[in-house]
Amino acid sequence: MAWSYQLYSSRNETDLAGVLSHLAGAGYSQVEGYFGVFDDPKSVRALLDQNGLSMPTAHVGLALIEEDAAAVGELAKTLGFNTVYAPFIMPEERPTDAAGWKAFAARLAKAAEAVGAMGLNFGWHNHDFEFVTLADGSTPMEHILEGAPGIEWEADVAWIVRGGADPVAWLTKYADRVTSVHVKDIAPEGECLDEDGWADVGEGIMPWGELLKLAREKTATKVFVMEHDKPSDTRRFAERSIANATKLGG
Repeated sequence: MAWSYQLYSSRNETDLAGVLSHLAGAGYSQVEGYFGVFDDPKSVRALLDQNGLSMPTAHVGLALIEEDAAAVGELAKTLGFNTVYAPFIMPEERPTDAAGWKAFAARLAKAAEAVGAMGLNFGWHNHDFEFVTLADGSTPMEHILEGAPGIEWEADVAWIVRGGADPVAWLTKYADRVTSVHVKDIAPEGECLDEDGWADVGEGIMPWGELLKLAREKTATKVFVMEHDKPSDTRRFAERSIANATKLGG
């Protein structure tokens, strides 16, 4: 299996050339971009090519897509990605009821049209807040996927768990919408507190053997992205995670 690596995991590293070289040596063939590597896309593309890496997917803020979709298209052309996932909205921007989330889904549908005009695919990347039940019993994620039926979903499975939901049920229900999966692990209770309770893949409580099989065989997933939100040692995380994930069935 080809493994990707979310470069956000190494955002505190100042030597991107060293990061990419290490990832290639560890066995990764892909990376996922984010805003921190978009300042000089030509230089980043040269480093990717030098290390035999590709960037099939990228995280791009919804505001940039809405304000300047053409700029996103230029980034994609230079860096080589063909799928854009809007990754997050700040707490103060989040709707508080079903009507608000339905309106947000309409924004995502429009963003998909704008990105599509650039020849790109578009989707949403979840965190935990999308699975918190609203007053009417619905969840934001339902409104996002049902209110914007043309968008894809990059499922961050560990965040689904932290949101109190069942990842197997969600991946199964929306199997045809899941085109990428973030492979992330949660540490046992009380462990890895300096890493916000996240763990290297295969070292935590997530049943990644089962989840990888489900994603690979039952969903539309094309890209498997290793991620850790706050690793104390990025190289340890990258190396241990790809080794464990490969043993677990990747």
